[in-house]
Formats: sequence, C-alpha cells, structure tokens
Amino acid sequence: MKIEFEQLFTHMLPAIESKKNEFHLYGYPTVTTTDIWTYCVKKKWRKKDIAAMRIHEMANDILRISPSAFMTYTQIEEQREGDWFSDLNSDELQILLTSQKSKNTL
Repeated sequence: MKIEFEQLFTHMLPAIESKKNEFHLYGYPTVTTTDIWTYCVKKKWRKKDIAAMRIHEMANDILRISPSAFMTYTQIEEQREGDWFSDLNSDELQILLTSQKSKNTL
C-alpha cells in the first residue's frame, strides 16, 4: 500500500509533535514540526525510498533524533543558505574583495 507524501507527514505528526515537545523541554523552543520533518527528509532519509519505508521505521527514526544531531544539521544548513554579505553596501564589499597588495598601493 503506497501512501502519498503529504499523508506521510499527517501519519507521522504524533511522533513529530512528541519530538518537538522534547526539544522544547531541552531548551530549543524555536523548533517546529516542519523543521523536524525537513530534517528527516533531507538528512535521515535522503538515500532511502521514503514511499517504501514502513510507518514504524519512520516513527522510530523521528523519535531517535538527538538534539545535537538536529542542531548541527540546522547550523550547517543556515551557513549554506545564509547571505553573509547582505548587510554590506557595494563600496564595503569592494574593499573586502580587494587584494591586500592593491590596498597597499592606494
């Protein structure tokens, strides 16, 4: 029996909610159910056929997520997706990208 991808999230919602509440108890109040689901899809199950997984396997994977593994993943993703130079104007960016030798000759 194949379950649609959107239905999987609905089926897994009790386990995801439980994990979210655990993270909140450990002092991570900003973690959402969507964050946990995204972590599972992009990290835990990235090499698996999600549609072929059994419900109990998915629930077990969700409930076994450690706070440290989850936070490491979110920090790495934030660094990958972040726009580090968004606060700089074009002049500041140009100064930053100018080589040291060019700065000495100015």
